[in-house]
This record gives sequence, structure tokens and C-alpha cells, in this order.
Amino acid sequence: MYFIKTPFWLRLIYRSCIWRKPNQDRVLYLSFDDGPHPEATQFVLEQLAIFNAKASFFCIGKNVQLYPEIYATLIEANHSVGNHTQNHMNGWKNNIDDYIEDIQAATKSINSHLFRPPYGKIRFAQIKALRSDPSLPKDIIMWDVLSGDFDTSISGDQCAQNVIQHAGPGSIIVFHDSAKAMDRLRVALPKVLSHFSKQGYQFKAL
Repeated sequence: MYFIKTPFWLRLIYRSCIWRKPNQDRVLYLSFDDGPHPEATQFVLEQLAIFNAKASFFCIGKNVQLYPEIYATLIEANHSVGNHTQNHMNGWKNNIDDYIEDIQAATKSINSHLFRPPYGKIRFAQIKALRSDPSLPKDIIMWDVLSGDFDTSISGDQCAQNVIQHAGPGSIIVFHDSAKAMDRLRVALPKVLSHFSKQGYQFKAL
């Protein structure tokens, strides 16, 4: 089970994390997790360029090492990048030392003040340890709306509707530039970009 729209009580529990941006203007913050990926990331970049949109890419360290040229393209296109651990590590299933070491490993390839915990799962003690190390990213970025593109039981059209129905000014929205999400991403991303562009929204990087 997962929430499409992040409930207030969860934002309150993890109040030190960033769930949305306080913005009254028509601005959305698209984010893409788990890349870079040769096919998916390239598709995302092409779609963003069509709509003159900027986004944030939370990259896995080992994928950056596999595809450094794609990572470099993200930087060159003025998108923002963030640390998503070296090996997509689940904070709830790993101790503090192992978790922090995995983030540190990713910093060798990813230079950013932004961090998103895989699955959104991070312990309070891990947050404290992360912020106590000056060499690690300090801004923990969560999300306001999940597209659900990782869910193989739903369609790309449903992913698009998840975003269209729940996003608003300042929303941080999660997609995935991964092989698993690609079938739904191909359908959902163009529809989301088109819909909100027609509504006068801008897409900015975090």
C-alpha cells in the first residue's frame, strides 16, 4: 500500500524533511528516482525539453558510475541532481553505519545538497547522523504526490490521473526513470506535462 497524496500526519511526523514547496504560483517540481538509465532517462529528457521543463533527478550512485555520460547530460541541461544512496538502500532495514556509508559512497559520484531516501524510508537516528556529517547532503526531499509509475498493477493513464488529480502549486511529484517504470512513464509523463502546461504551470528544479 502507498499514498498517492502524502497525508498531513506523515508530513508532521517527518517535519524536518521537505515534502512540498511553499509556492502560491503555478509551479510544480517533477522528480525522477533511480536513474540514470539509458532508455528511461533519455525519454524523460526529451519530454522535458519539449515543454521547456526543468526537473530533479535523484540518482543511485552505482547507476551514475555505469552511465556517467547520461549523468553529465543532466547537469549540462540545468536539471538538478540528488543523492539516492549508492545501492538503493532501505533505511528501515539497515543500521545507521551501513546506511550512512552507502550515502557517502554515492557522494563520490553525486555532488549535491539534496538527498531522497529510497522508498521514503529513513529512521530519525539516520536523519540525525546524516545532518551531523558536513560532507553529506542536508536537504532531505520527500514528496507531495506519487505517480505510482513503479506499480505494475496500474496503467500509465492511471499514473497520469494520480498526478493530475492531486498535484497543485508547490507540489513535489515523483516519477522513476527506470526500466521497471518505463511502460507507465511513456504514457503518464507526456500527459502530465501537457495538462499542467495548458493550465499555465511551470516546471522547476529543486
